Amino acid sequence: MTALNKSLLFGGILSLIAALLHISIIFGGPDWYRFFGAGEEMAIMAENGSWYPPLVTSGIALVLFIWALYAFSGAGIIRKLPLLRIGLVIISGIYLLRGLAVIPAYFLMPQIIDDFLVWSSLICLIYGIIYAVGTRKLFLQTL
Repeated sequence: MTALNKSLLFGGILSLIAALLHISIIFGGPDWYRFFGAGEEMAIMAENGSWYPPLVTSGIALVLFIWALYAFSGAGIIRKLPLLRIGLVIISGIYLLRGLAVIPAYFLMPQIIDDFLVWSSLICLIYGIIYAVGTRKLFLQTL
């Protein structure tokens, strides 16, 4: 039996929290879309009863939930999921790229930089580092 991968356990908890937050935003309505930085257009669509904001937000929540499951699988607390190692590499990479995307945006499109972009990028960067550390541990365990 392999040891519990605490980094992936923590990463999975963080992804699960993010998924639940996205679901909460749907129920919170337009003001929550605004507060969490989804943009005025999404908030207005939510105010008008459009299906688009909850559909997109549900999709993001579903992806984050699946990513949490992959982290929990890598942590050793649920069964091994298909393509676990490559999945965790891809998830780590996506989080890291999203976290670092603010850097070229700052130079190429400074007008889009706002508090939401900076904070969400920092959060994604932290998630990506946690997933990458846990994924590395997983690879080292199986050598």
